[in-house]
Amino acid sequence: MSCYQILKEKGYRLTSQRLAILDVLHSSDKHLAAEDIYNQVRAKYPRINRSTVYRTLELLKELGLVDETDLGGDRLYYHHADKGHHHHLICQKCGRVFDVEEEILEPLEELLLRKYNFRADIRHLAIFGHCLSCE
Repeated sequence: MSCYQILKEKGYRLTSQRLAILDVLHSSDKHLAAEDIYNQVRAKYPRINRSTVYRTLELLKELGLVDETDLGGDRLYYHHADKGHHHHLICQKCGRVFDVEEEILEPLEELLLRKYNFRADIRHLAIFGHCLSCE
């Protein structure tokens, strides 16, 4: 089911602003901060408010259409959930971010279940450290 169908099914209107925000998220191949999304949408809809972007992102997150990630610093980043779950290695010295496939943490999930009887919901994880270039 598409994100548009989910919004309609849940009783939300497909406003031009919501569609523009979804379009920005769909067309981006990287994580975007709310401010980045706002600036891109504002180019097409100059009268859009920041609060509209933040409220829409919160709604899309609640509906599972957008994933939110803390990559360190003072901003949260967003990407469209249909791009799949993945994780990040973040160098605390140079700020470089490496995307890590979801499968790499499957052994950890299995270990947590086996050892602690705990089913982890690891969808989007940021691991901080130092890349070899910075050591």
